Amino acid sequence: MFDVTQLIAGARRPGGSGRELTVINPSDDQPVSRVVASDEADVHAAVVAAREAAAAWARTAPAARGAALHAAAGAVEAGADDLARLISAEMGKPVADARDSVLAGAGALRQYAELGPVHRGRTLAGNNEAIDLMAYGPRGVVAAITPWNDPVAVACGLLGAALVTGNTVVHKPSERTPATGHHLVELLAPHFPPGVLNLVNGDGTTGALLSNAPVDVVAHVGSTATGRAIAAACARTGAKALLENGGKDPLLVDAGVDPVWAAGQAALGAFANSGQICVAVERIYVHASVADAFLDALVTEADAWESRLGPLVDRRLRDAVDEQVQQAVKDGATVLRGGTVPGGPGAFYPPTVLSGCTDAMTVLREETFGPVAPVAVVDSFEEGLRRAADSDYGLAASVLTGSMSHAQQAWRTLPAGTIKINAVFGGAPGGAAHPRRLSGQGFGYGPELLDEMTATKAVHLEAPPSGW
Repeated sequence: MFDVTQLIAGARRPGGSGRELTVINPSDDQPVSRVVASDEADVHAAVVAAREAAAAWARTAPAARGAALHAAAGAVEAGADDLARLISAEMGKPVADARDSVLAGAGALRQYAELGPVHRGRTLAGNNEAIDLMAYGPRGVVAAITPWNDPVAVACGLLGAALVTGNTVVHKPSERTPATGHHLVELLAPHFPPGVLNLVNGDGTTGALLSNAPVDVVAHVGSTATGRAIAAACARTGAKALLENGGKDPLLVDAGVDPVWAAGQAALGAFANSGQICVAVERIYVHASVADAFLDALVTEADAWESRLGPLVDRRLRDAVDEQVQQAVKDGATVLRGGTVPGGPGAFYPPTVLSGCTDAMTVLREETFGPVAPVAVVDSFEEGLRRAADSDYGLAASVLTGSMSHAQQAWRTLPAGTIKINAVFGGAPGGAAHPRRLSGQGFGYGPELLDEMTATKAVHLEAPPSGW
């Protein structure tokens, strides 16, 4: 059993609430980690510690902040095996996949270690007697509330961008992966002065305390419901809300594509990490001319993926996923593969393929976050595009097409922050995501995240009058 503590002003101590939370391994139902949630006094102390450390850290040279982040990245790389085992034990991701995500997090730290020192403002055209500057500076204290589905990589992106731009941080990892969050901060914190990086623990109660605290930014990756609550809190406190929330990402399969290749892409998008990815493929619109061959190939892909999937994070999520599937069946969908809760320990759910889905079904309207590929057949690319755009979410979308015209039409018109053509995952390391609608607000990645973590001052500078 891994016992988790807080880190406040460089000192470790248990949470003061007395509320003990235990994480159960979703593979075998055994307890794996335990944490006492932080209370209001703990959150207050962490914010005060971050505030007291803020001025000195903001004055630290950007190159020195970048060097500290490079050193922290090295510690994460050295601890990748331990972090991967913790991720696997707490949320079920296979160890090899978890290690890859840890190294991706270390890569994000190194990216921001390089970008931070060259992040700069600009000058404006004025006159010969003055100069106008747009100067960047840290916002102050950042509350970083991070998810369980990719707990190291996401945290490294937010923490790295915040720290290298001179902010101090209070980090609250998900209550489902507290040991992972604790160990990550253990690796990072020694490379920064006390109080620059603090850790509090707990569930939504702790998250609400932190998002309502006197901080300058609340950066959150997680559910839409939590994001809405954070946005409301920030409206009251004046903090900046930086949110990446839920999605219901569509995949369009155009006429003329290789249906076997398209099915491989669809399966990767729907089944990777057991569907527990913010930008997972959650609804599929396939052209009627390739639909039969595509569905046959997708069933074959589901069979191949079954032995590769870890469990869902817990049985509560598994029950919610299965409820969507069973409701779709009641509403007329057909289960081509999967769709049955297995017996035995853990929170496993098989890769599931549904055909005959309609946009009225919950499985095509609300986030599933499980290994489910619901398929609807469309008669034209335009129909697929229209139905893909009809959503309350706007995180990402994918299009498989051999038509450059259709590709252009898709990326110009789909109301999502990220559009992927002929691939469901991938992209340049510096790529930035700007979610829409219920999926959030603000840039969550890339150099633009440095802009989100900084405030801009307009400075008009004139020389004093002659004779002074």
